[in-house]
Amino acid sequence: MANVKSLTKDTFEETIRQGKVLVDFWATWCGPCRMQTPVVEKLAEEMPDVTFTKVNVDDEAELAQRFGIMSIPTLLIFENGQLQKTMVGYHGEGQLKEALS
Repeated sequence: MANVKSLTKDTFEETIRQGKVLVDFWATWCGPCRMQTPVVEKLAEEMPDVTFTKVNVDDEAELAQRFGIMSIPTLLIFENGQLQKTMVGYHGEGQLKEALS
């Protein structure tokens, strides 16, 4: 997970302003989240122009609430601080690459 940065409410705003950013809202107890993680990590290696991040909803409930996260995994794609796309549930490599292009 070296290329996937964990975000907190203190680092969130600054990070999402840095070009194209994928935020993966997840939790350790979530099965589909554990399936999503290797896909996000692989794309983080392949797409250096995108910042890949994670938010643990148990640790950062305030952020999850702010974005109305009701199910996880939920992936949010930001560009220069603006929310561009919301993807709920597991998404494969092809779907994520397309969403990020």
